[in-house]
Amino acid sequence: MGRHDDRRLNLRCSGQGEPTVLLESGFGADSLAWAKSQPQIALQNRVCSYDRAGLGHSDAGPLPRDLQADIADLRALIDAADLETPLILVGHSYGSQIVRRFDELYPKQVAALVLVDPPEQNVGEFSAAYAKTEAAIAPKMLALYAACEQGAKDGRLSAAKPPSDLRNCLRGPNPNYSDKLNAAIRAWRSKPAFWQTMISGSQDRLSMYGSAVPKSERHDGKPVIVLSADQPYAGAPPDDLKALTDAREQTHMALIATSRLAKRVTIANSSHDIPGDQPAAPAIAVFEAIQMRKRGEGR
Repeated sequence: MGRHDDRRLNLRCSGQGEPTVLLESGFGADSLAWAKSQPQIALQNRVCSYDRAGLGHSDAGPLPRDLQADIADLRALIDAADLETPLILVGHSYGSQIVRRFDELYPKQVAALVLVDPPEQNVGEFSAAYAKTEAAIAPKMLALYAACEQGAKDGRLSAAKPPSDLRNCLRGPNPNYSDKLNAAIRAWRSKPAFWQTMISGSQDRLSMYGSAVPKSERHDGKPVIVLSADQPYAGAPPDDLKALTDAREQTHMALIATSRLAKRVTIANSSHDIPGDQPAAPAIAVFEAIQMRKRGEGR
């Protein structure tokens, strides 16, 4: 457990071997997202995952819960848990934004970046209609989250059978998890802090993905590996699919242009959830990043 301002962040570490690997989950996800992948990385390296503030077993953090807050918490966690730096940072989805920005601010603490299916940016360049639809959906999504937050505050969400107007707030039990674990997940998703975190983070994300990867972004001198799922948009309408695919291609290519030591790997038979669908892929990428780093230092 790491401490910061008398707050607690739930940290799960396993394995031995340098450098230490830190796993950063996607938006709204906690350390359980790495349940299949972390043991594979732990075969070779010390590896840690954690629950960001307001998620999983971590305490809520002060609002807003934006990218800046997540980066500040990550730095405090590394200090409080005395994690040995430089770290290999592995970020899935939104987590890739956190590790990219963290490296720009604190490059000496980062040995390599593994970006696991980074979300497409700048879709509006490829489809104004898609961007317009997304902008229209956003207030509705935030309204749903607000209703869930209110339901959590007044205790209706934690009822044995929540009312029908709140049925979209809670997912059904995961068949891969024990009853005890499913109950724990339901318990923290029934707390106001979870929904406050989701609302605050969602507002920040709307602007974050609206523009392309900055041309000024550099991670030079360290490995950057981008893992691209081969089936990220199952069920998307054809017009949206083309815009999303083109924006994602632009995004992933721009990210590997941020370092001289960079590569992109397509992960077969995987949705956007690479850590769940192909849990060995992040472990292989970590191994490759270590090899790339050794070769880079040997020049």
